[in-house]
Amino acid sequence: MDRIDKNILAELQINGRLSFTELAEKVGLSLSPCHRRVRALEESGAIKGYKAMLEPSAIGLGFSAIVFVTIKEGDKKAVQKFENAIVDIPQIVQAQRLFGDPDFILHIVAADLAEYQRFYDEKLTDLPGVQRLISTIVMKNVVPERPFPFL
Repeated sequence: MDRIDKNILAELQINGRLSFTELAEKVGLSLSPCHRRVRALEESGAIKGYKAMLEPSAIGLGFSAIVFVTIKEGDKKAVQKFENAIVDIPQIVQAQRLFGDPDFILHIVAADLAEYQRFYDEKLTDLPGVQRLISTIVMKNVVPERPFPFL
């Protein structure tokens, strides 16, 4: 990956809706080489896809929480069972497995506190292998999803 590829990625992170003509102009290429490079970046997996970034509160999801999860057993089977259980829960918008304690961090969205409490009581407490759940409410999103740096 050279400087031009990195410039292409940086521009697409800022605005994935750029036309190839606009993108080519921004990175200093003609249209055909720019198009070829974007396709190569997509095929290599550097570009995973394109999406719209939404404002949660504008779509009725004005509440967010972070939940730290410690599971009872740390063996491969227990971890896999937990991971399989959370994959298809739409309220969990991000989940990461961590080294150390806790084992997982879950980013959860809901309409409000009451909805989150129902979700917590009905879904989170029923997840397989959970030893402890610690929730914290997000007060403010200080650094929203930002583009990856190209240093």
